[in-house]
Amino acid sequence: MNTRNYFSPFLSNLQKIIFGKNEVIREILLAFLCQGHVLLKDFPGVGKTTLSLAFAKGLGLDFKRIQFTPDVMPTDLTGFSVLDRESKKFLYHPGVVFCNVLLVDEINRTSPKTQSALLEVMEEGKVTVDGITRSVPNPFFVIATQNPDQAIGTQALPEAQLDRFLVECSLGYPTYQDELKLAHELDSKPKIEKMPVSIDPWMIKAAHDEIQSIYMDSSIYEYIVHLVRKTRELDTIQMGASPRATMALVKCSKASAWIQGRDYVIPQDVQNQFPYILSHRLVLSPKAYTQKRTKIDIIQELLETIKVKDHD
Repeated sequence: MNTRNYFSPFLSNLQKIIFGKNEVIREILLAFLCQGHVLLKDFPGVGKTTLSLAFAKGLGLDFKRIQFTPDVMPTDLTGFSVLDRESKKFLYHPGVVFCNVLLVDEINRTSPKTQSALLEVMEEGKVTVDGITRSVPNPFFVIATQNPDQAIGTQALPEAQLDRFLVECSLGYPTYQDELKLAHELDSKPKIEKMPVSIDPWMIKAAHDEIQSIYMDSSIYEYIVHLVRKTRELDTIQMGASPRATMALVKCSKASAWIQGRDYVIPQDVQNQFPYILSHRLVLSPKAYTQKRTKIDIIQELLETIKVKDHD
C-alpha cells in the first residue's frame, strides 16, 4: 500500500500557512520520514517557528521549543536529578528533548557544551543522565534554526555537529506577492490552531518502510559514492563530505522518488537532494575564497561534470 497520498492534504495545509515555500516544506517532510534532522539557516522573522509549529500540529505530534541563549545548560535539554527530601531519593526531571518534534531556536547562540548535548539524542534517540540511559519518544525530530554567519552573539557550530543534520534548508525572504498575501492575512496563529491532524501514527511508520524499500540500481549507488568522494579531492574544498553524507544521500534520494510516486530512484532524485545534503558538510579552502567560489557553485559544478557510470 502506498501511503504517499495520505500526506498530500498535510502538505497542502502547510502551504496555506507558509506561502511560496513548497520545496522547502517538502524537503523537511522527507527528512522527517528518513528519520533525520533539519538545520534551517536563515534570517530572523521568515517563518521558521511558524513552520515548525504547523508541521508538528498537522502530524499530531508532541511539540516543544527551546530558545538557545548563552546561559542555556546541557541539563535543560537532557534533564537532571534532584534529591527529594521526603523519600531521600533522587528524582529525575525530564528535559525538553522528551517530545516528538523539538524546535531548537538559534542553535548557534549557545555554548559548544550545550550544543553537543544534542548529539547523542539526535543520533541515537536517547539521553544518559547520572549513568541511566532513557529513550526519547519515537518519532523524534529536531528542527534547529541558525542565525546567519557573523550575526551578533553567534558562534560557529563544530563540523561534527553539522554532520548530524540530514539536510540544511533555507526559507529565505518571500516574494512580493507572497509577502503581500502575508500582510493581508497578518496572523497565522488561528490557522495553526485550526489546522487539522491529517496523519495517523501508522502512516508515518508505513511511509518510512515504503521509502526504505524503494529500488536503487547499482549504477545510482556508484553515482552517489562518486559524487561524495569527489568532494574530498577538489582543491577548492578543505574538508569534504563524510560517509554519513553518502548514507544521507541514499536515504533522501529514495524519499524523493517515493514522494513523486515512483518505486525506483533516478539520477534526478540524487541531483535534487545533493545540495541539501552537502551544503552544510563542506568546508571551503582558501583557494575557493580567493576565486570567490561558493559552496553552491562547487556543488553545481560537480552535478554538471559527474554523470552516472562516470568513473574518471
